[in-house]
Amino acid sequence: MQATLNDMVTFSGVGLHSGAAAELVMHPAPAGHGIVFRRIDLTTAVDIPALWDRVTPSRLCTLLDNGRGVTLSTVEHVMAALAGTGIHNALVTVDGPEIPILDGSSAPFVQGILETGIRIQAAPLRAIRVLRPVEVREGEAFARLTPADHLEIDFQIDFTDAAIGHQEKVLDMANGAFLRELADSRTFCRASDVEAMRRNGLALGGTYLNAVVVDGGRVLSPGGLRHRDEAVRHKMLDATGDLALAGAPLLARYTGHRAGHAMTNRLLRALFADPAAWEWVDCSPELEGRLPGAGVADYARPVQPAIFAAE
Repeated sequence: MQATLNDMVTFSGVGLHSGAAAELVMHPAPAGHGIVFRRIDLTTAVDIPALWDRVTPSRLCTLLDNGRGVTLSTVEHVMAALAGTGIHNALVTVDGPEIPILDGSSAPFVQGILETGIRIQAAPLRAIRVLRPVEVREGEAFARLTPADHLEIDFQIDFTDAAIGHQEKVLDMANGAFLRELADSRTFCRASDVEAMRRNGLALGGTYLNAVVVDGGRVLSPGGLRHRDEAVRHKMLDATGDLALAGAPLLARYTGHRAGHAMTNRLLRALFADPAAWEWVDCSPELEGRLPGAGVADYARPVQPAIFAAE
Protein backbone atom coordinates (compact mmCIF):
# COMPACT_ATOMS: atom_id res chain seq x y z
CA MET A 1 0.00 0.00 0.00
CA GLN A 2 1.03 3.62 -0.47
CA ALA A 3 2.23 5.67 2.50
CA THR A 4 2.59 9.29 3.61
CA LEU A 5 3.58 11.13 6.78
CA ASN A 6 1.32 11.34 9.83
CA ASP A 7 1.95 15.06 10.17
CA MET A 8 4.19 17.85 8.92
CA VAL A 9 7.83 18.01 10.00
CA THR A 10 10.25 20.95 9.66
CA PHE A 11 14.01 21.11 9.03
CA SER A 12 16.19 24.23 9.03
CA GLY A 13 19.77 24.78 7.92
CA VAL A 14 21.86 26.15 5.07
CA GLY A 15 22.40 25.04 1.50
CA LEU A 16 25.67 23.18 0.96
CA HIS A 17 26.57 25.01 -2.22
CA SER A 18 24.70 28.33 -1.91
CA GLY A 19 25.37 28.86 1.79
CA ALA A 20 21.88 30.41 2.01
CA ALA A 21 19.58 29.76 4.98
CA ALA A 22 16.77 27.37 4.10
CA GLU A 23 13.73 25.83 5.76
CA LEU A 24 12.15 22.64 4.46
CA VAL A 25 8.77 21.31 5.57
CA MET A 26 7.47 17.85 4.70
CA HIS A 27 3.67 17.67 4.55
CA PRO A 28 1.36 14.64 4.24
CA ALA A 29 -0.17 14.21 0.79
CA PRO A 30 -3.03 12.13 -0.62
CA ALA A 31 -2.58 8.79 -2.35
CA GLY A 32 -1.36 9.15 -5.93
CA HIS A 33 0.24 12.53 -5.22
CA GLY A 34 3.84 11.35 -5.42
CA ILE A 35 6.73 13.44 -4.10
CA VAL A 36 6.41 17.09 -5.13
CA PHE A 37 8.69 19.97 -4.12
CA ARG A 38 7.23 23.48 -3.80
CA ARG A 39 9.35 26.64 -3.85
CA ILE A 40 7.51 29.07 -1.54
CA ASP A 41 10.06 31.90 -1.61
CA LEU A 42 8.84 33.17 -4.98
CA THR A 43 6.04 35.65 -5.70
CA THR A 44 3.89 32.69 -6.68
CA ALA A 45 4.63 29.25 -5.29
CA VAL A 46 6.03 26.86 -7.90
CA ASP A 47 5.70 23.05 -7.82
CA ILE A 48 8.39 20.75 -9.18
CA PRO A 49 7.60 17.00 -9.30
CA ALA A 50 10.44 14.80 -8.05
CA LEU A 51 10.89 12.93 -11.33
CA TRP A 52 13.82 11.87 -13.49
CA ASP A 53 12.73 13.99 -16.47
CA ARG A 54 12.85 17.17 -14.33
CA VAL A 55 16.59 16.74 -13.63
CA THR A 56 18.86 19.23 -15.37
CA PRO A 57 22.69 19.06 -15.59
CA SER A 58 24.43 20.38 -12.50
CA ARG A 59 27.79 19.97 -10.81
CA LEU A 60 28.04 17.92 -7.62
CA CYS A 61 24.32 17.63 -6.84
CA THR A 62 20.93 16.72 -8.30
CA LEU A 63 19.07 19.76 -9.61
CA LEU A 64 15.37 19.78 -10.51
CA ASP A 65 13.86 22.26 -13.00
CA ASN A 66 10.16 22.98 -13.51
CA GLY A 67 10.77 23.49 -17.24
CA ARG A 68 10.38 27.26 -17.01
CA GLY A 69 13.59 28.18 -15.24
CA VAL A 70 12.64 27.59 -11.59
CA THR A 71 15.09 25.17 -10.02
CA LEU A 72 15.74 23.38 -6.74
CA SER A 73 19.13 21.86 -5.98
CA THR A 74 20.62 19.16 -3.77
CA VAL A 75 17.45 17.07 -3.52
CA GLU A 76 19.25 13.71 -3.31
CA HIS A 77 19.53 13.35 0.49
CA VAL A 78 15.89 14.13 1.22
CA MET A 79 14.79 11.89 -1.66
CA ALA A 80 16.89 9.07 -0.22
CA ALA A 81 15.29 9.56 3.19
CA LEU A 82 11.77 9.45 1.73
CA ALA A 83 12.56 6.35 -0.36
CA GLY A 84 14.35 4.63 2.52
CA THR A 85 11.39 5.11 4.87
CA GLY A 86 8.82 4.09 2.25
CA ILE A 87 7.12 7.47 1.85
CA HIS A 88 5.40 7.58 -1.55
CA ASN A 89 3.35 10.76 -1.18
CA ALA A 90 4.54 14.06 0.27
CA LEU A 91 4.50 17.77 -0.47
CA VAL A 92 7.90 19.23 0.42
CA THR A 93 7.96 23.02 0.71
CA VAL A 94 11.28 24.90 0.59
CA ASP A 95 11.82 28.64 1.08
CA GLY A 96 14.82 28.89 -1.22
CA PRO A 97 16.66 27.40 -4.22
CA GLU A 98 18.51 24.67 -2.29
CA ILE A 99 17.64 21.93 0.21
CA PRO A 100 19.33 22.44 3.62
CA ILE A 101 22.34 20.15 3.97
CA LEU A 102 21.89 19.55 7.75
CA ASP A 103 24.70 17.16 8.78
CA GLY A 104 25.52 16.09 5.21
CA SER A 105 23.61 12.80 5.41
CA SER A 106 19.98 11.65 5.33
CA ALA A 107 19.83 10.80 9.04
CA PRO A 108 18.16 14.04 10.25
CA PHE A 109 15.46 13.69 7.57
CA VAL A 110 14.92 10.03 8.49
CA GLN A 111 14.70 10.89 12.17
CA GLY A 112 12.10 13.57 11.50
CA ILE A 113 10.01 11.20 9.39
CA LEU A 114 10.10 8.47 12.04
CA GLU A 115 9.24 10.90 14.83
CA THR A 116 6.20 12.32 13.03
CA GLY A 117 5.18 8.81 11.96
CA ILE A 118 4.23 7.00 8.78
CA ARG A 119 0.60 6.58 7.72
CA ILE A 120 -0.40 3.71 5.44
CA GLN A 121 -2.97 4.78 2.85
CA ALA A 122 -5.87 2.82 1.42
CA ALA A 123 -4.41 2.77 -2.09
CA PRO A 124 -2.44 0.05 -3.89
CA LEU A 125 1.24 0.54 -4.65
CA ARG A 126 2.91 -0.07 -8.00
CA ALA A 127 6.60 -0.65 -8.66
CA ILE A 128 8.81 -0.51 -11.74
CA ARG A 129 10.35 -3.85 -12.68
CA VAL A 130 13.49 -3.79 -14.85
CA LEU A 131 13.21 -6.49 -17.51
CA ARG A 132 16.61 -6.41 -19.21
CA PRO A 133 20.02 -4.78 -18.64
CA VAL A 134 20.43 -1.07 -19.29
CA GLU A 135 23.83 0.62 -19.01
CA VAL A 136 25.50 3.99 -19.52
CA ARG A 137 29.25 4.65 -19.57
CA GLU A 138 31.68 7.53 -19.54
CA GLY A 139 35.36 6.55 -19.66
CA GLU A 140 36.01 4.09 -16.83
CA ALA A 141 32.78 5.05 -15.04
CA PHE A 142 29.53 3.21 -15.62
CA ALA A 143 26.08 2.67 -14.14
CA ARG A 144 23.89 -0.34 -14.89
CA LEU A 145 20.43 -1.66 -14.06
CA THR A 146 19.74 -5.40 -14.32
CA PRO A 147 16.62 -7.43 -13.42
CA ALA A 148 16.02 -8.35 -9.76
CA ASP A 149 13.02 -9.00 -7.52
CA HIS A 150 14.04 -6.24 -5.08
CA LEU A 151 16.31 -3.19 -5.07
CA GLU A 152 19.98 -4.02 -4.64
CA ILE A 153 22.84 -1.53 -4.87
CA ASP A 154 26.41 -2.50 -5.78
CA PHE A 155 28.87 0.42 -5.74
CA GLN A 156 32.62 0.87 -6.16
CA ILE A 157 34.73 4.00 -5.83
CA ASP A 158 38.44 4.71 -6.31
CA PHE A 159 40.23 7.77 -4.93
CA THR A 160 43.94 8.48 -4.68
CA ASP A 161 43.51 9.83 -1.13
CA ALA A 162 44.49 7.08 1.30
CA ALA A 163 41.65 8.09 3.65
CA ILE A 164 39.24 6.86 0.94
CA GLY A 165 41.11 4.68 -1.57
CA HIS A 166 39.19 1.80 -3.15
CA GLN A 167 35.88 0.98 -1.49
CA GLU A 168 33.06 -1.30 -2.57
CA LYS A 169 29.84 -2.46 -0.98
CA VAL A 170 26.78 -4.49 -2.00
CA LEU A 171 23.51 -4.07 -0.14
CA ASP A 172 20.04 -5.58 -0.40
CA MET A 173 17.92 -2.51 0.29
CA ALA A 174 14.94 -4.40 1.77
CA ASN A 175 13.55 -4.10 5.28
CA GLY A 176 15.23 -1.04 6.72
CA ALA A 177 18.71 -1.61 5.27
CA PHE A 178 18.87 2.06 4.26
CA LEU A 179 18.33 3.16 7.87
CA ARG A 180 20.81 0.67 9.32
CA GLU A 181 23.58 0.93 6.75
CA LEU A 182 23.45 4.18 4.77
CA ALA A 183 21.32 6.94 6.25
CA ASP A 184 23.99 8.52 8.49
CA SER A 185 26.83 8.51 5.92
CA ARG A 186 27.90 12.04 5.06
CA THR A 187 28.89 13.76 1.84
CA PHE A 188 32.65 13.99 1.42
CA CYS A 189 35.29 15.92 -0.48
CA ARG A 190 39.05 16.38 -0.69
CA ALA A 191 40.63 19.41 0.96
CA SER A 192 42.38 20.20 -2.33
CA ASP A 193 39.01 20.57 -4.05
CA VAL A 194 37.40 22.95 -1.53
CA GLU A 195 39.13 26.14 -2.70
CA ALA A 196 38.41 25.36 -6.36
CA MET A 197 34.74 24.69 -5.61
CA ARG A 198 34.38 27.97 -3.74
CA ARG A 199 36.01 29.91 -6.58
CA ASN A 200 33.25 28.47 -8.76
CA GLY A 201 30.48 29.43 -6.34
CA LEU A 202 30.09 25.93 -4.86
CA ALA A 203 30.38 24.53 -1.32
CA LEU A 204 29.78 27.99 0.17
CA GLY A 205 27.81 26.41 3.03
CA GLY A 206 30.18 23.50 3.55
CA THR A 207 31.88 23.02 6.92
CA TYR A 208 33.65 20.23 8.77
CA LEU A 209 30.31 19.63 10.51
CA ASN A 210 28.27 18.86 7.36
CA ALA A 211 30.87 17.10 5.21
CA VAL A 212 33.75 14.68 5.60
CA VAL A 213 36.88 16.46 4.39
CA VAL A 214 39.96 14.36 3.69
CA ASP A 215 43.55 15.31 2.94
CA GLY A 216 45.62 12.37 1.77
CA GLY A 217 45.45 9.87 4.59
CA ARG A 218 43.89 12.27 7.11
CA VAL A 219 40.25 12.92 7.93
CA LEU A 220 40.02 16.59 8.87
CA SER A 221 36.42 16.56 10.12
CA PRO A 222 36.13 16.36 13.93
CA GLY A 223 35.37 12.88 15.21
CA GLY A 224 36.67 11.09 12.13
CA LEU A 225 34.47 8.68 10.22
CA ARG A 226 31.10 7.18 11.12
CA HIS A 227 32.05 4.05 9.12
CA ARG A 228 35.43 2.97 7.78
CA ASP A 229 33.79 2.90 4.34
CA GLU A 230 31.61 5.97 4.86
CA ALA A 231 32.48 7.36 1.42
CA VAL A 232 31.06 4.46 -0.59
CA ARG A 233 28.06 4.29 1.72
CA HIS A 234 27.34 7.93 0.97
CA LYS A 235 27.59 7.27 -2.76
CA MET A 236 25.01 4.50 -2.26
CA LEU A 237 22.84 6.96 -0.31
CA ASP A 238 23.06 9.39 -3.24
CA ALA A 239 22.16 6.60 -5.67
CA THR A 240 19.11 5.70 -3.53
CA GLY A 241 17.88 9.29 -3.77
CA ASP A 242 18.60 9.64 -7.46
CA LEU A 243 16.93 6.31 -8.29
CA ALA A 244 13.85 7.42 -6.31
CA LEU A 245 13.30 9.99 -9.07
CA ALA A 246 11.99 7.06 -11.13
CA GLY A 247 8.69 7.96 -9.46
CA ALA A 248 8.05 4.53 -7.93
CA PRO A 249 10.05 1.79 -6.18
CA LEU A 250 12.49 0.04 -8.51
CA LEU A 251 12.86 -3.73 -8.71
CA ALA A 252 16.40 -3.93 -10.05
CA ARG A 253 20.07 -4.34 -9.22
CA TYR A 254 21.91 -1.03 -9.60
CA THR A 255 25.65 -1.29 -10.21
CA GLY A 256 27.71 1.88 -10.05
CA HIS A 257 31.43 2.17 -10.72
CA ARG A 258 32.74 5.69 -10.16
CA ALA A 259 29.21 6.85 -10.99
CA GLY A 260 27.60 10.08 -9.83
CA HIS A 261 24.34 12.00 -9.94
CA ALA A 262 24.44 12.83 -13.65
CA MET A 263 25.25 9.27 -14.65
CA THR A 264 22.44 7.80 -12.57
CA ASN A 265 20.01 10.21 -14.19
CA ARG A 266 21.31 9.26 -17.64
CA LEU A 267 20.68 5.65 -16.67
CA LEU A 268 17.04 6.36 -15.76
CA ARG A 269 16.60 8.22 -19.03
CA ALA A 270 18.01 5.24 -20.93
CA LEU A 271 15.69 2.89 -19.03
CA PHE A 272 12.51 4.85 -19.77
CA ALA A 273 13.55 5.44 -23.38
CA ASP A 274 13.26 1.67 -23.94
CA PRO A 275 9.68 0.46 -23.31
CA ALA A 276 10.85 -3.15 -23.56
CA ALA A 277 13.27 -2.67 -20.64
CA TRP A 278 10.70 -2.12 -17.89
CA GLU A 279 7.11 -2.67 -16.79
CA TRP A 280 4.68 -1.59 -14.09
CA VAL A 281 3.80 -4.26 -11.52
CA ASP A 282 1.18 -4.23 -8.77
CA CYS A 283 2.76 -4.81 -5.36
CA SER A 284 1.48 -7.81 -3.46
CA PRO A 285 2.02 -7.91 0.32
CA GLU A 286 4.95 -10.26 -0.26
CA LEU A 287 6.53 -7.86 -2.75
CA GLU A 288 5.93 -4.86 -0.47
CA GLY A 289 7.90 -6.75 2.18
CA ARG A 290 10.98 -6.60 -0.05
CA LEU A 291 10.86 -2.83 -0.59
CA PRO A 292 13.24 -0.42 1.20
CA GLY A 293 10.58 1.08 3.47
CA ALA A 294 9.05 -2.17 4.70
CA GLY A 295 8.87 -2.31 8.49
CA VAL A 296 10.67 0.97 9.17
CA ALA A 297 7.71 2.42 11.06
CA ASP A 298 8.81 0.14 13.91
CA TYR A 299 12.16 1.94 14.26
CA ALA A 300 12.49 4.52 17.02
CA ARG A 301 15.52 6.04 15.28
CA PRO A 302 18.21 5.14 12.74
CA VAL A 303 20.79 2.75 14.12
CA GLN A 304 23.89 4.76 15.05
CA PRO A 305 27.11 2.86 14.29
CA ALA A 306 30.41 3.23 16.08
CA ILE A 307 32.61 6.16 15.12
CA PHE A 308 35.93 5.17 13.58
CA ALA A 309 39.05 7.31 13.49
CA ALA A 310 40.95 7.35 10.20
CA GLU A 311 43.56 4.63 10.07
